[in-house]
Amino acid sequence: MANKQTPIHSGFGPTTTAREVLAGIDLSGKVAVVTGGYAGIGLETTRALAEAGATVVVPARTPDKARGALSGIPTVEQGRMDLLDPSSIDAFANEFLSSGRPLHILINNAGIMATPLIRDARGYESQFSANHLGHFQLTLRLLPALRNARGARVVSLSSRAHQRAGIDFDDPQFERRPYDRWEAYGQSKTANVLFAVELDHRGKENGIRAFAPHPGAVVTDLGRHMTEDELKQYGLSRGLNPGFVPAGKSVAEGGDFTTLEQGAATSVWCATSPQLARMGGVYCQDVDIAPILPPDSASNVGVRSYAIDAKAAERLWLLSERLTGVKFA
Repeated sequence: MANKQTPIHSGFGPTTTAREVLAGIDLSGKVAVVTGGYAGIGLETTRALAEAGATVVVPARTPDKARGALSGIPTVEQGRMDLLDPSSIDAFANEFLSSGRPLHILINNAGIMATPLIRDARGYESQFSANHLGHFQLTLRLLPALRNARGARVVSLSSRAHQRAGIDFDDPQFERRPYDRWEAYGQSKTANVLFAVELDHRGKENGIRAFAPHPGAVVTDLGRHMTEDELKQYGLSRGLNPGFVPAGKSVAEGGDFTTLEQGAATSVWCATSPQLARMGGVYCQDVDIAPILPPDSASNVGVRSYAIDAKAAERLWLLSERLTGVKFA
């Protein structure tokens, strides 16, 4: 893994925007699916891909909200899907497959963060279910279309929060251990990286490459479950309007926060860049492949070794097949 998980010095950085990544790239004739592609980073990702010529399909849990957000963006289609509802995932995938189109780009962008303990209808912890298992099922259901693209990329958004926790294979659903919402979030983000590692291993013979980017510290509605004290720790405040207002500086000003345009850049780079041809199974950050962090490192830039461990990736894959009932054909 170490030889793959090495920065390539892309020439981009934390202030790069999605449009800058796509400069000179023509996505005409390409088809993309972006989950959560109607809000926050997902909406900016949808907009950037569509403006570069791609047809972007956005599955939405709240269709009316999506319809309003996507209005005016060219070549966008809307579907219906709830990542906590396996039947809706199957329905969306079947509808897409019935169109007969190849799928060149799948960006597993949607997610939830630091929620109270909520379980889906199967009894699975909601962050592990929505952030990992739902996208696992969706990806495997869409495999025929990904294969037909003859060169597809699957991008599953992770986070530097993966550093909070690995996978507890003995109790991934918090059935016996006390529930910690941040530990649960960290576990789900580690799962996103391990999924990319194993999907790339299994899919590359069919031209399917997988990546797990960290978008940066972006102020979006993802943080709606954070307490006021937690917001203050990050220099944020909850205003009268939806979302959050950063009190700190942006990355361009030497601070911690990235804009939505910058937050979408690493995802779009993973999905489209010719710099990543014949590469995959890596965690990316600041529009580059991230380095592996030493065990004692406190850096925010890099990936923990347990998140790219091949044996853990295979173990999670088998667990995910068992929990979803969906297998890699």
